[in-house]
Amino acid sequence: MKRFIILLSFIQIGLSQKILIPMDQAQKDHLKAYGTAFWILGEDINVEWILNYRGGAFLMDSYPEVAQECRVRGVTFETIGAEQTLAIYNEVAVNNMEVVLLEKAPKIAIYTPPNKQPWDDAVTLALTYAEVPYETLWDEEVFNGALSQYDWLHLHHEDFTGQYGKFYRNYHTAAWYIDQQKQFEEMANRLGFNSVHAQKKALAKMIKDYVANGGFLFAMCSATDSFDIALATQNADIAHSVFDGTSIDKEFVDKIEFDHTLAFNAFEIITDPMVYEYSNIDYPPSDNPIVRGAESDYFSLFEFSAKYDPVPTMLTQNHVAVVKGFMGQTTGYHRDKIKKHVLIMGEDPTTPQVKYLHGNHGQGTFTFLGGHDPEDYQHFVGDPQTDLSLHRNSPGYRLILNNILFPAAKKKERKT
Repeated sequence: MKRFIILLSFIQIGLSQKILIPMDQAQKDHLKAYGTAFWILGEDINVEWILNYRGGAFLMDSYPEVAQECRVRGVTFETIGAEQTLAIYNEVAVNNMEVVLLEKAPKIAIYTPPNKQPWDDAVTLALTYAEVPYETLWDEEVFNGALSQYDWLHLHHEDFTGQYGKFYRNYHTAAWYIDQQKQFEEMANRLGFNSVHAQKKALAKMIKDYVANGGFLFAMCSATDSFDIALATQNADIAHSVFDGTSIDKEFVDKIEFDHTLAFNAFEIITDPMVYEYSNIDYPPSDNPIVRGAESDYFSLFEFSAKYDPVPTMLTQNHVAVVKGFMGQTTGYHRDKIKKHVLIMGEDPTTPQVKYLHGNHGQGTFTFLGGHDPEDYQHFVGDPQTDLSLHRNSPGYRLILNNILFPAAKKKERKT
């Protein structure tokens, strides 16, 4: 009997211990820490995301397997007792902090073409480095209804207007451009469309419906504004003849339907194939960029009420409040072109540029982040991919990875 009591005491002590993964400056590898939290959820262990505490720390019951996984991945962790845990909860209660329970790892899909180039997508780089499992799909899978299988969707650096990224002027004779155009045209024909832009616009509508039905959409760079432009021009041809062999609809301006878009409003579309820009949503414009240099280009993250606004608080968790800027085909969003109901989460207060935004549509949400690669200030076609082992504590890449954990808590938080 005595031995049983002693054993029970050890079990109780073990259960009272927690593992804390700090996300402040003490963390050696912020990006791997997200992957570790995702792995823990995959092992059916709940994770508490402590918003605004030590950079958005993760807390869970102490298991030897969790500690070992942290060591293998090079993630900083601490083992704490019941008294320390209680002190954390007390600190959360009286400050702008909150505990959000993460219960199930979301199933992730990346929309990406088969011929994706290494320089194309920061999200793929982030998930691969963080060791977060994901699947890829493209147009045929979407048209066959595959989106319903996934909780979270990332849009590849894509052009949903069917203008092949507006790369015509500089790259229309390049082998990769020619191959891409051929591949896209074959896909459109196979799906029963007479043009790429018609097929891509139908695809954008399907993705919008996915969001309305409860999906979580995250997009970066040109996938953001080209997506909304495609939604707004469902009944107008804005693609020049060099893209589809037909003339632009002369009345396309009158046919733009801004009420169909997710985030942007009252924008002007640029149809000239020699201009490397879709519209005046993008700030600064890609055809006349303002290159301030990485040393002087920053944007600020908004601070939200963790207890009353847990969603944007989750999406802005970081160990810094000011993040270095980075350019892209769509670097940021002109503040005047953003719909009133859309929540701004990051901006350059010295310019009209909004960098990071979030909104609801139906039962789901969308989050847009401007720019191409958080650790490559001015990324060009053909540049080598970023080595994230050199940027393990990247604040910009943290914004991407906040989004993959958000669906694990979102439904629970919407009830509060």
